[in-house]
Amino acid sequence: MTAPHSAGVHPPHGVVVAIDGGGSKTDAVAVDRAGVVRAHSRGAASNPQTQGLDVAVAVVDSLVTEVLESAGLPLLGTGVFVSGLDLEVEIESFREAVAHLPWAAIGSSLVDNDMFALLRTGTQESNAIAVVCGTGINGVGVRADGETARFPALGAISGDWGGGSQLGEQALWFAARAADGRGAATEFSRSIPDFFGLPDIRAVIEGLHFGQISGASLALLSPIVFDAADAGDLIAASILDRQAEEIVSLAGAAIARLDLDDLPVPVVLGGGVLAAGNLSFLAAIEQKLSRRCPLARILLVRDRPIVGAALLTLEAAGAALQATVSARSALATTFARLDEAHG
Repeated sequence: MTAPHSAGVHPPHGVVVAIDGGGSKTDAVAVDRAGVVRAHSRGAASNPQTQGLDVAVAVVDSLVTEVLESAGLPLLGTGVFVSGLDLEVEIESFREAVAHLPWAAIGSSLVDNDMFALLRTGTQESNAIAVVCGTGINGVGVRADGETARFPALGAISGDWGGGSQLGEQALWFAARAADGRGAATEFSRSIPDFFGLPDIRAVIEGLHFGQISGASLALLSPIVFDAADAGDLIAASILDRQAEEIVSLAGAAIARLDLDDLPVPVVLGGGVLAAGNLSFLAAIEQKLSRRCPLARILLVRDRPIVGAALLTLEAAGAALQATVSARSALATTFARLDEAHG
């Protein structure tokens, strides 16, 4: 690993290392002060809520060390943006857990929820909102004076509804009721068993019950929900209508809490469910948002949040504006290729 230097003293040449960690994978990148990507890597999940704090820190430490060694340049600072850091106590616990690591004491050091990486990926405006709808759902807002609006994002116990996991659960719920006569017919009765290569919904239910099918695989069913809705399935349409309402509720609540109702605030939307780009779904969100917050405007983000994580880290290390412009383009291309390589 490159030898440390004093905190706050930037060598003439060096890199920042940024991390975007989630529940399925963790991206890492080393970028120099000119915005050139010097090294990148992808590792295992690093959400401390699901993986445990020690495991999450170990994944982050390994990736920071790997890309820093690959870059072969001194470290200017780090930015670690990880899902699952939803409460202040969780952020502080993570900071304390990495504080003893050599890289954590070098230059600028950021630790926060990955929602801020998504937000910066979509916009650099000082008043802005972001909502992610991927495996789960979360939102955040920032105001020019530094005030933020956060949500606990702990699932049903903190009032959350939606994300790929819940969409899959809902689809199966309706299919189960259709199968035994308690509910209306739905396309899910055919498409869900087909997805799992099983003869019927009962076989899917039994597979989940006996552990032959992972419960986490339900998050993979969200494309089926979109397909059914596009084909005219009323149940699928009702699920997506509720999901759209929940996304707008997060955005609207953040806007209201920050007193931004009278400003043309960008609402950055990201995560796999949203990035899939279903036109009817996005139109429903836009219509609902325009009724609740007429001045807000939607910005759909398909780039990985590692882009925003790197930009925030570069900015904290004092990089010039042109470096962040160069880095954005290079990072988007680099990680798009990495996604393609990983299928």
